[in-house]
Amino acid sequence: MTYGPLDLLTVGEALVEVMRTGIGQPLHQPGPFIGPYPSGAPFIFAAQAARLGMQVGAIGSVGQDAFGQCLLDQLAEDHITASGVRTLPGHTTGVAFVAYNADGSRNFVFSLGAGGELTPDMLDPALFEGLRCLHLMGSTLSMSQQALETGRAALELAKENGATFSFDPNVRPEMLPLDQAREIFASFIAAADVLIPTAEELIALTQQPDVISAADHLLSVKPSRIIVVTEGAKGCTVYNREGATHVPGFSITEVDPTGAGDCFDAGFLAGWLSGSTLVDAARLGNACGALAVTKQGPMAGAARLAAVREFMASQS
Repeated sequence: MTYGPLDLLTVGEALVEVMRTGIGQPLHQPGPFIGPYPSGAPFIFAAQAARLGMQVGAIGSVGQDAFGQCLLDQLAEDHITASGVRTLPGHTTGVAFVAYNADGSRNFVFSLGAGGELTPDMLDPALFEGLRCLHLMGSTLSMSQQALETGRAALELAKENGATFSFDPNVRPEMLPLDQAREIFASFIAAADVLIPTAEELIALTQQPDVISAADHLLSVKPSRIIVVTEGAKGCTVYNREGATHVPGFSITEVDPTGAGDCFDAGFLAGWLSGSTLVDAARLGNACGALAVTKQGPMAGAARLAAVREFMASQS
């Protein structure tokens, strides 16, 4: 099958989220939930990128059930190329149950189900033809050896087709101990044209004493690289061979923090691929990340380009 060239392609865990209705409702006691909401970090990223006008594809697996249909319906609504999403009979769609704590933290119970079923043979080479950028996340690579091999195969296909590569380490120590993550992610960090870590991830994965040393080290190896260090509500700092630039964040009222980083990634890459300066691309990423937390539901705050621009103008 032939596809139109994609701007962005991502691979990873497809989930739905079911969350508590209020703060302080623990998961180990009976209580109300709302959902399901389509989710999974790569799929939140895909939704935000598509709403910004990018041609986007996603690769993953869902079960042959109502939750899988929930996610597939969202992909169709956002015009995301979903030919790489398999429906697996006999598997249930992945689910994340979420509770919110008074201090802003969250508790999760995951059942990856079909979402964890990633294998290299599901990578359709046609999706990589003419691809501009592949975006992978460390959370995906941390799920299993098969998921890691799928990530490696996707990166190889992207290279063969001349695509750039973006990597968000998205370190999850509960899934993969840091020393193992450092070893496993090393080849992806080395290959990354765009690297989007937090400061803590950058220091830990490079074993450098501070962010500046870590950025200098990575740029000395690959001077063309762009490193975008995310800083939550404070915004982000962009490092490249010309130096470092801090780009402030936006003021918002947080409702649900899920998906902020994924939407930031999509905003930055959409801006960068559209020809924006690095500062303008970072500002777009900051705005998408900010808007992402203003609504309940992982993809609910992923705004369309006109709404993001209106929000940015209102806070200029």
